[in-house]
Amino acid sequence: MTTITVLGAGNIGSAVAGIAAKSGATVQVIDRDAAKAQTAAGNGTGSVWGAAIEGDIVVLALPYPAYADAIAAYGPQLAGKVVVDPSNPIDFSTFDSVVPAEYGSAAAELAAKLKDAKIVKAFNTNFAATLASGEIDGTPTTVAVASDDEDAKKAVAGFVQAAGLRTVDAGPLKRAANLEGMGALQIFLGITEQTPWTAGFKIVK
Repeated sequence: MTTITVLGAGNIGSAVAGIAAKSGATVQVIDRDAAKAQTAAGNGTGSVWGAAIEGDIVVLALPYPAYADAIAAYGPQLAGKVVVDPSNPIDFSTFDSVVPAEYGSAAAELAAKLKDAKIVKAFNTNFAATLASGEIDGTPTTVAVASDDEDAKKAVAGFVQAAGLRTVDAGPLKRAANLEGMGALQIFLGITEQTPWTAGFKIVK
């Protein structure tokens, strides 16, 4: 059975933990607030920041600026793990990317700093509400997944699909830059109230 650790018990972290639980995975949520961690984990394990990572798949459900702290605290433990990046690293006043130009995307930056981890970009083109509900406008929520590691990509797609959501293969990790652009656009549309936070990009088959 797959074990999935989610770092962060906010909206995205809670939604992804719920998907993991629906898929039948064992769930661990780590947060600085023990009560929030346990609430997000449901019947799984809620752990306080600094606790050992139990999962083979680790989702960094944290704001992009908090990634540096996560790498400092957990970098060695992430070696060999599938590490999922759901971040949209933008300046919310301009909606421009805040990732250093030499990386091009938050996922590429993670890959450079966590060389022994298998980095996957996923969940950043979905609002938390559509991940939690599993649907958008009557169709299953679709999660775009990008990675240079095909097995890691399949592992993430596998638990998402097992929970009843859809996935699309967005290609190699370099496509994370495109996904982060889509994420920024979706956030812009939400903040400017052109779309609700319960909406999102819908793929029709």
